[in-house]
Amino acid sequence: MLRVNDIHTYYGKSHILQGVSLDVQKGEIVALLGRNGVGKSTTLKSIMGLNPPKKGSIHFQGDTDIDITFLPPYKTAQLGISYVPEDRRIFTHLSTLENLRTGLDLVHRTKESKNEAIDRVFDYFPQLRERIHQAGRTLSGGEQQMLAIARVMVTKPKLVLMDEPSEGLMPFLVEEIKKAISRMRDEDVAILLVEQNAHMALEVSDRVYIMEKGVIRYQGEARELAAQEHTLRELLGVS
Repeated sequence: MLRVNDIHTYYGKSHILQGVSLDVQKGEIVALLGRNGVGKSTTLKSIMGLNPPKKGSIHFQGDTDIDITFLPPYKTAQLGISYVPEDRRIFTHLSTLENLRTGLDLVHRTKESKNEAIDRVFDYFPQLRERIHQAGRTLSGGEQQMLAIARVMVTKPKLVLMDEPSEGLMPFLVEEIKKAISRMRDEDVAILLVEQNAHMALEVSDRVYIMEKGVIRYQGEARELAAQEHTLRELLGVS
């Protein structure tokens, strides 16, 4: 579904991504792991079109194979690619319901189908139904993260780019996020997951890539990596 081939991305003169290649299949969760500052978030931004690469290519297989390397973010989103940023970026002055509608109101769908989409994400996150009229700024950090994920889910994406969804959350909320991610996979949504919580990522993912200084240093099955304590210590500093 997603094929990233040898991309090189810069911030000014800083060469951040130095030939990154990866792929994600339909209904697959792929984790992108690595220490802070190695280029994980930049990879997601390059795919989304927020910081396009200077070299290399990015292809997305929706109804047809499309080169999205230099598409603007709004066109990338129209193809069915959604992005959950690290800092959530919900609209703090809008209610939970209004946040959910921001994506839906740009889609040509009937009122009934929009209501069904909202009810569906409330099944994922019942807590949000209880906060339906609360302003985003009054939600807890965990509820804001749920809302950020729910906001992309209502659009029925084909691929979700998810950046640090468990950051700063209590363990029981991390479990809720894991359940939602797994349920999305069961519905054939592809997910590229950037995470600092390596154990959480390995539990929920099918495959994994590890980045180091702007390049991919490891790729393999998540279950296999979880059993390789030496590799986890060497590349991620965890055991």
